[in-house]
Amino acid sequence: MAFCCWKWFMHFGSRCSLIRTARSSIRRTPLLGRCGYHRTSGTCFLNPEMRGFLEENTEVSSSGHLTPEIQLRLLTPRCRFWEEKADLWPYGDPFWAIYWPGGQALSRYILDNPDVVRKGSVLDLGSGCGATAIAAVMSGASQVLANDIDPIAGMAMVLNCELNNVTPFPVITKNIIDTELDNWDLIVLGDMFYDDQLANSLHHWLRKCIKTHGTEVLIGDPGRPQFLSHNIQSQLHKVVEYSLPESTRQENNGYSSSTVWRYQP
Repeated sequence: MAFCCWKWFMHFGSRCSLIRTARSSIRRTPLLGRCGYHRTSGTCFLNPEMRGFLEENTEVSSSGHLTPEIQLRLLTPRCRFWEEKADLWPYGDPFWAIYWPGGQALSRYILDNPDVVRKGSVLDLGSGCGATAIAAVMSGASQVLANDIDPIAGMAMVLNCELNNVTPFPVITKNIIDTELDNWDLIVLGDMFYDDQLANSLHHWLRKCIKTHGTEVLIGDPGRPQFLSHNIQSQLHKVVEYSLPESTRQENNGYSSSTVWRYQP
């Protein structure tokens, strides 16, 4: 199976099974064991070997998505692993290397409406490439925390922050759903309702965050069946819907638009 057969990676059904695999066991190599990033006096350092691997195997892109003002390192047809067998990729499946449509909508909305995050604290859940967290920083958020269970995603976010002249924000690389959280002004999550069990966990946990702290919650999704059929729908309020660029449509099962929803239980 090769990355050029992008349907296995982009299509919703395949994404479910692969995510479960990635969550249960992120493949480790000696490079991963040595390659983390750390902070010293507010500066974030990325291991040179991992920096080189990510820069060699991704392409800087600012076109074909809803936020051309944000540059991101993504997997594209010009990247080596687009053509390689998928099992040659040495780490967990690189979902962070795709700019998913729900995240695009959230990022676009924040950039167009900076007052939503300005001087507030923002948690970006399932951050992936970090675009929405970057949009929050660009729009004046006072505190931003990104969360993704893949440590490679956290490292890629460092590079994406550098591309956009943004100071790298903290990243938590563990599952924080169902844990006790600090009081965040806003939680954003895109493309997370792809699995029924996960959707149920998110629903209950987000509702608890709102009831406990009065947190605002924004959800980005292009209309996946698991999202549209979930009972959370009765507690959502549509904020804005964006038409997706043609390249994003082709890469995402033909979804033509992506919507930002406010969750108000």
